Amino acid sequence: MTAELSEVLWQQQAGWPILATLQLLPLLGAALVLAMGKRTAAVAVGRIVALAELALAVQVYRYIDVAVPALQLAERLEWLGYHAAADGVTALFVLLAALLAVLMTLYGLVRGLARPSQLMALILLAEAMLMTMLVTVNLLWFTLASVVELSVAGYLIGHWSTSTEENRLLAMTRFLQFQSVGVALLAGGMLILAWGHADVTGRWSFDLFDLIQVPVQGRFQSAAFFLMFYGLAVRTPLFPLHGWLPNVAHRGMVSIAPTLLLGVKIGIYGMFRFVLPLTQDAVVVWQPYVVGFAMVGVFYAAVLAFLQTNLRRLLSFAVVSHTSLIVIGLFSLHPHGLAGAILLSVNFGLAVTVMLFMVGFVFRRTRTTDLARLGGLFERIPFIAVCFLIGGFAIAGMPGTPGFDAAHLVLEAAMERFGALPTVATALGNVTAAGFLLFAFQKAFLAPRAESETEQDLERTLPMEYLVGGTAVIILLAAGFFFESWLTLIEPATHALAARFGAE
Repeated sequence: MTAELSEVLWQQQAGWPILATLQLLPLLGAALVLAMGKRTAAVAVGRIVALAELALAVQVYRYIDVAVPALQLAERLEWLGYHAAADGVTALFVLLAALLAVLMTLYGLVRGLARPSQLMALILLAEAMLMTMLVTVNLLWFTLASVVELSVAGYLIGHWSTSTEENRLLAMTRFLQFQSVGVALLAGGMLILAWGHADVTGRWSFDLFDLIQVPVQGRFQSAAFFLMFYGLAVRTPLFPLHGWLPNVAHRGMVSIAPTLLLGVKIGIYGMFRFVLPLTQDAVVVWQPYVVGFAMVGVFYAAVLAFLQTNLRRLLSFAVVSHTSLIVIGLFSLHPHGLAGAILLSVNFGLAVTVMLFMVGFVFRRTRTTDLARLGGLFERIPFIAVCFLIGGFAIAGMPGTPGFDAAHLVLEAAMERFGALPTVATALGNVTAAGFLLFAFQKAFLAPRAESETEQDLERTLPMEYLVGGTAVIILLAAGFFFESWLTLIEPATHALAARFGAE
């Protein structure tokens, strides 16, 4: 779709810069919260801003014409290089990001966390950057927003962790090392694409619409593909570029920072929005190798998950295993596989958020996530245990969750593209994921407490915990029961991208 058509659709459907508002509102909210300092009202203001952002996200969803595959609601300022637009995939991710931000503002203040106003401001700042990455069609804006969002996550890992100072520093350093390399790779691929455009037109541009009209050829396209793919794979994270996650999960912040990094699969979204359409020929050439590594990653991470003795590290390997399944769907280049990958990403974002929050609630009571020191928790905090179990079922793709139908779409596409044997292997990997998540539930909540551990008088579930966990679980299950509406929302965009690779 051309930029001119985008502008027409904007005038027809919105009439006001809703995408700019979506990016600016949490940014202004963060500034206001910081300006208010330690006053109690600052926390309330942060929550109100997060709720208002969710309402805006709903409006974006309402404005999207699901019958149109093109990017819509376009807004452009040439002198800033600002160009934003949205389609059904964008709307779905925007809704997810806004919802998770609301849940984080509630979760972070369940029991009087230190420096609440500063934490609230950082959550809103990260949300603003997530929204920018989701609505921009300019690679430079995407990269710069990614730098800011990753910096916020790194700061949270280093300053809000409950680990010792040495472990916090190690987790933050490892995280920043990996993510710096990832951003550098992404920037390198972006520069190759812009340079190729300038070589033909005489004008540098990082805009998706400009770059797609003048594709880079030959080895330069392969280089751009590798740099951008690996740059996004680091943050996704995808095997074998996941080395930062287990350490950060174990020694960093328990829930909020991991939710910012894993709840919204920006890496998958970036591949869908930029990598696949801009490096089309290279994608076709390297597709078998990417899918092969992803299939290995499903089993590799699942086996390592079974070997973990810490609940947080176990969940980190669950992330890697499940991400590999998403990449298989994405690189099937089949309309069902693309749709399944997007919906699996959203399902995973909701499910892993539920599980991370429940782990956080457990940690606040026991001060540990070592499986050997847990056990017997179901009797004291059954609601938290059930929410954790439902999140695990969703990741494993159980019926009633959006992961069930999404996984079937991925497997259907894999069967058509890669044949029976790779598809069966992928399905077995997903079954393995169900096994280690049930293993984690049994060890943490059902197994008898170790004799060496003293009996603790655990606090009962708090009202705010009921609100956070209940809201997340209800939305997760509702998304599963109303799966067809979400599929209808994204199908035009996924079919349009698949058509570029000769699949209808």
